[in-house]
Amino acid sequence: MSGDGRRHANVWNGVATVRPGLLVYTGTVGTATLHAHHSVQVFVARHDEIILGDAAGERLGCQAAVIPPGVPHEVVGGVDEALMVHLDPESAQGRELSQLPDPDDAVAGWGQAGGLLGSAEEIIDALPTAREIEVRHPAVRRTLRTLPELLDGPPIRLGELARAVNLSESRLAHLFSEEVGLPLRPYVQWLRLQRAAELVAAGASVTEAAHGAGFADGAHLSRICRRMFGIAPSEFVRATG
Repeated sequence: MSGDGRRHANVWNGVATVRPGLLVYTGTVGTATLHAHHSVQVFVARHDEIILGDAAGERLGCQAAVIPPGVPHEVVGGVDEALMVHLDPESAQGRELSQLPDPDDAVAGWGQAGGLLGSAEEIIDALPTAREIEVRHPAVRRTLRTLPELLDGPPIRLGELARAVNLSESRLAHLFSEEVGLPLRPYVQWLRLQRAAELVAAGASVTEAAHGAGFADGAHLSRICRRMFGIAPSEFVRATG
């Protein structure tokens, strides 16, 4: 029981989908010890309040929050029904959301930023879908078609991609970021995470999925998962499987 007399969830149980630049989780939000991650995180509880804490030990009960990247935080009390979104901080929406909380306000600022958001349904509707990405330049379209075929091979290098579409590295990098909404390097990393989740869902082990998605080994996948989301690969694939 929490200090407010209400019972809070402590076990994560839900469904997540991942695609480049975005992870969307719906279901029970459980507790999580103090951690930080590279992504911008959004919580929206449908009914009760989620209890968050910061590195100074301050706690806040709120129905919505925006946690900027790289900021230590914990989930002290979870909720049965909630939406959680991780956005890459280099994406357009990630940059916009990162600017909402006041860095000096810590957990109070996260809750204030969350108060500026709409309902869970409105947030989901506002998230970009793959179909909404309008790619006009043929070189970017060709690059997007090529990338999934390269994931389980040697490291993907911008120079090789640029030569394949007869552009300079700087030109391809600019066009890709402008039209896709995410720079090439983080796009590839999200694509690898998506592939790893798909492989585990199909029955592969975490190590097999790591190799199949182009990570050096299971430890490499573990480092990326913890950096991006603050969780181990086993927790990541359990949510997305």
